[in-house]
Amino acid sequence: MYIVTGGAGFIGSALLWRLNKADITDILVVDNLGTTEKWKNLVNRRYSAYMHRTAFLDALEHKTFSGAVEAVIHLGACSSTTEKDADFLMANNTAYSIAVCRFALEHGARFVNASSAATYGNGSLGFSDQPDTIRRLKPLNMYGYSKQLFDLWLLDNKLTDSVVSLKFFNVYGPNEYHKKDMRSVVCKAFHEIADTGRLQLFKSCHADYRDGGQMRDFIYIKDCVELIFQLLMHPHINGIRNVGTGKARTWNDLGRAVFSAMEREPAIEYVDMPEYLLGKYQNFTQADMGWLCREGRDLTFNCTSLEKGVEDYVRNYLATADPYLEMV
Repeated sequence: MYIVTGGAGFIGSALLWRLNKADITDILVVDNLGTTEKWKNLVNRRYSAYMHRTAFLDALEHKTFSGAVEAVIHLGACSSTTEKDADFLMANNTAYSIAVCRFALEHGARFVNASSAATYGNGSLGFSDQPDTIRRLKPLNMYGYSKQLFDLWLLDNKLTDSVVSLKFFNVYGPNEYHKKDMRSVVCKAFHEIADTGRLQLFKSCHADYRDGGQMRDFIYIKDCVELIFQLLMHPHINGIRNVGTGKARTWNDLGRAVFSAMEREPAIEYVDMPEYLLGKYQNFTQADMGWLCREGRDLTFNCTSLEKGVEDYVRNYLATADPYLEMV
């Protein structure tokens, strides 16, 4: 059995899609559907069972979970970078992750965790995923700090040779629709352009970047889940690892890619950055993907270009009647 926490979420449901492509269906989906529309991410998927995250955690704490477990992919977390309830994030992101990791290790299962590039803070220390850099990181928001604490726990307990924790950079693609304000700019831009004919981006608050010239490492969801799948097949590759393209692109580049995919001429306007983001905004992110050369030679990881990824997302999903990842 494969256990995917956050299995109804963005990356989780996309991973189900990739597992289904490999004809893997013995999957336990762990999530908290509540009154959200995350359930729509599961309609096209094949899996064996669903369990609420609270019931799953209770089973872990009371050691009542039965059955052979091949892998645990822990993607369940609050991913809002603006969440201010620090106690909630400590419990939901950090403590929960520790409990799930211990469970996987006790059952001899492969463990893959979702960390985040938000751990890198303002980027002043660079974007190396090596332990000496990770220990010095200072995230800019509580979400990033909650992810950082788990990575530090792995380091302190000398577990980085046994498990994988993946620092995802800016992921975009199908099945993110339930995320509302936390949806990618690609998704938001498509609807904004369709409704108004133009796209608004933030003005720059840093002298080194022009308006819309702030840069991110944008990575397509299909590439992310392909890498996770390959790591499941190669359990000897472990550690805290970056997941990005290794090439930063500007918001202007992204905006122009959306206009192009929609076959429209670019019309970009710049607006003031909201106060709640001032001092907490990453002007530049770029994954150091050197680990693939050093340790990932058994993996095949060819990133989709921003233009090709946006084109696929817009034309084959956002602009269709069923924007969800297809049945396989």
